[in-house]
Amino acid sequence: MAGASAARAGLRVLALDHHGNDSVDGYEPEGFLHVWERPRDVSFALDELARERPLGPVGAAGFSLGAHTAVALAGTRLDTDVLWAVLSGDVPLPDIPEFPGVLEAYREKYPDDLSVRRAIDGAGADLSDARVRAVFQVAPGVGGFVTPGPGGSPGARGHPLGRCGHGQPVRGRHQALRGAHPHSERPLRRCPRPPRRLPRAGARRPGGPPPRRRGGGRLLRAAPARPR
Repeated sequence: MAGASAARAGLRVLALDHHGNDSVDGYEPEGFLHVWERPRDVSFALDELARERPLGPVGAAGFSLGAHTAVALAGTRLDTDVLWAVLSGDVPLPDIPEFPGVLEAYREKYPDDLSVRRAIDGAGADLSDARVRAVFQVAPGVGGFVTPGPGGSPGARGHPLGRCGHGQPVRGRHQALRGAHPHSERPLRRCPRPPRRLPRAGARRPGGPPPRRRGGGRLLRAAPARPR
């Protein structure tokens, strides 16, 4: 496991279970939709670790909602207009496989618009934590909820950002809200593709240039011509 390897290297590793979105306490709609609470959980946990001994530079990594948590700690902020449109039902929310009917369960707890407004009060605040110095995302979720522009980009704030994978593109009438699909986001950096198996020495790839020789007869693959 990556966490065990990091611990053996002398790093302190922390994995969080967020209330309402874990296998211990069960699922609650807020655990999937109140995503602004997640970076607050991490900051609280860092405070507790700092009581044990001083913290060095912190890196945050996460998958899906955890990926959003990581960049929120680096300064990414939520667009409350988009968030309101989704939670109020004005913009359709695709089913979340882990919690089908999550929006219906949410509206049972928050049946009127006023209660939703109160619930998301402060959701667009800056929840960055200065101790977090680098972030890494895997298949980031809720990208459509993020504020556009330099203020919403952790890379623009001087944080090293790695991103692996991205969600499916958004289709339909909610494209006007920049993709409110909970698992859609334009990737800043894609994962490197696995290397393809090269043909045997001397073989010519269909449509590609012939191999060339260097020194002692060693065959090298010629670089394919780039389209102009």
